[in-house]
Amino acid sequence: MDLSQLETFLAVVEEKGFSRAALRLRRTQPAISHTIRKLEEEVGEPLLERSSREGTLTAAGELLRGYAERLLQLRGETVTALEELRSLERGRLTVVANEYTCLWLLPVLDAFRRVCPHIGVTVQRSLASRISDQLLERAIEFGILSFRPDDDRLRSIAVYTDSVVFVVDPGHPLARHKQVSIRELGAQNFIAHNVASPLRQRVIETFARHHTPLNMGVELPSLEAIKRFVALGNGVALVPGLTVEPELARGELVQVAVPELKITRRLWLVHRAHSSLSHAGLAFLAAVKNLASQRGHPFAWRVEQVVPRASARVRADAQSRPSAQP
Repeated sequence: MDLSQLETFLAVVEEKGFSRAALRLRRTQPAISHTIRKLEEEVGEPLLERSSREGTLTAAGELLRGYAERLLQLRGETVTALEELRSLERGRLTVVANEYTCLWLLPVLDAFRRVCPHIGVTVQRSLASRISDQLLERAIEFGILSFRPDDDRLRSIAVYTDSVVFVVDPGHPLARHKQVSIRELGAQNFIAHNVASPLRQRVIETFARHHTPLNMGVELPSLEAIKRFVALGNGVALVPGLTVEPELARGELVQVAVPELKITRRLWLVHRAHSSLSHAGLAFLAAVKNLASQRGHPFAWRVEQVVPRASARVRADAQSRPSAQP
């Protein structure tokens, strides 16, 4: 049983006869009769009273009629829904970010919603270490990371460049300086993020390399808490520049340059490399690309190619072998 058979059956019922149904469907009467006969064979019951010229239904025909109408209505709704999806009149976009990377996402979503106001958006929070798995499990469509995953099943696009900044409150003695040495920070009380991350490790290693103590007297669970605590005069902090732009503009925090702590990071928009994106996902990528074109640095659009794992192993093996002497 297929939908075309049901459509023919309903035409016979509504037109009260085979000949009128044939005219409506632009088919021959024998073709209509053949379709109904085949449908009855599949159902295993007669659907029409053959003694009636008005297409009177049997009990089985009455039962099938209700289901056929519902199925054809559902087909129409499906076609309409797909057309709306293609025209971005409906759909949902799911993105995963953390507290930091979500700040890059906000202006992108603003631009996206202006051109796709009917697309629902869900931004989920997750640990950066889990985002790659969530993408591969198809639980989400996009993830935003501060590192590029080394996985050829994922496609990474560099979308933003950010720097780590040293901030103090306006009343802090160092606030009067435009620049300080890392050695001058050995006596400072740092307000740190208590989540292990590559950035935290890099900062620790930089202080160790310059033989300077790093006193993390207070560790807090969020960047927002760190900023507020420093603004209250409780210490100093190293945070991503993107996170403190409003506070620096309002004068609630002061940035002081530390030449030895020039740490630059990129943000990456990541999605599955070998699967089709939704219409909403394609529109989202277009919004990201347009924003980078309009605003320029630090916004960006650069697709990074990941070397397939097999190729990477071959290259690593070649590099590890001693070169032949002439």
